[in-house]
Amino acid sequence: MSAGVPDVVLVEAGGTNIGSLRYALQRLGVDAELSSDAARIRAATHVILPGVGAAAPGMRRLRDAGLVEILRGLRQPVLGVCLGMQLLFEHSAEGDTPCLGLLPGRVGLLAGDHQVRIPHMGWNALTIVRDDPLLAGLPQAAYAYFVHGYAAAPGACTLASTTHGVAFSAVVRQGNVCGMQFHPERSAMVGARLLQNFLGL
Repeated sequence: MSAGVPDVVLVEAGGTNIGSLRYALQRLGVDAELSSDAARIRAATHVILPGVGAAAPGMRRLRDAGLVEILRGLRQPVLGVCLGMQLLFEHSAEGDTPCLGLLPGRVGLLAGDHQVRIPHMGWNALTIVRDDPLLAGLPQAAYAYFVHGYAAAPGACTLASTTHGVAFSAVVRQGNVCGMQFHPERSAMVGARLLQNFLGL
């Protein structure tokens, strides 16, 4: 790691496609390491928990890798992306799954109908509800790319929300723990700015 460059670790718990996220970080000058080693994760300046798939298998992979208590004990900036953000909360309705409990609240199924398709896939405008360094330089109604069927309702840790049938949390933060429900690596300049802001925390 070069002086001044964040030492970023992507948590490897199996089942995650992190190639595009690593490439997005490389474009910001950061070569993030993929690791499931507890000591390596603890030593990083910034930790990212990516995730695709469902909550129950995601938590099972973290438990099998011995990473649940490691993640709960981190004090450096932590970022959960997509499913990774959902796992930061207390509970997910997806598979009735207890999660990491790093953020208050529960993740529920998005409600769909003939006009609101689930899973939610596409670009949505972000509504900033609270100023935070994680959102520095982000204009109101900036667009980000979402792919998900579950979400957390807006709450005390919500920095930005969006709406797909109902309003839900799009960007969250409480202390060192941050989350983005969308895919910053697929969200063009908006995603790049948010990742850069996270690296600056």
